Amino acid sequence: KTLEVTATAFNSVRYQTSPEPTLTAWGDTLEPGMKAIAVSRDLIDSGLTHMTRVYIEELGEEYIVRDKMAGRWRKKIDVYMGKNIDSAQNFGEQKVTISWKVKKDN
Repeated sequence: KTLEVTATAFNSVRYQTSPEPTLTAWGDTLEPGMKAIAVSRDLIDSGLTHMTRVYIEELGEEYIVRDKMAGRWRKKIDVYMGKNIDSAQNFGEQKVTISWKVKKDN
């Protein structure tokens, strides 16, 4: 499946996330250097579930869904950039094309 979404970036710092900035909504622990993304909750229904591998065309790399965003966001991903706040700010907000395989129920 392929989709164009809005992408931003985030860091594991309290003021951007929560009092436990390395703990995701799915219970994963993020560490700098991980290729991880958070997805808006509407994308979960499209098959972007926990641990789904997602290719981001504009970045030329594969990331793994490890977090979910607050309910107010739609068609959006957040790329994890460890504690490098400058990199996240330079990334800004952009349209990207993502691809993934939808997991089939057993």
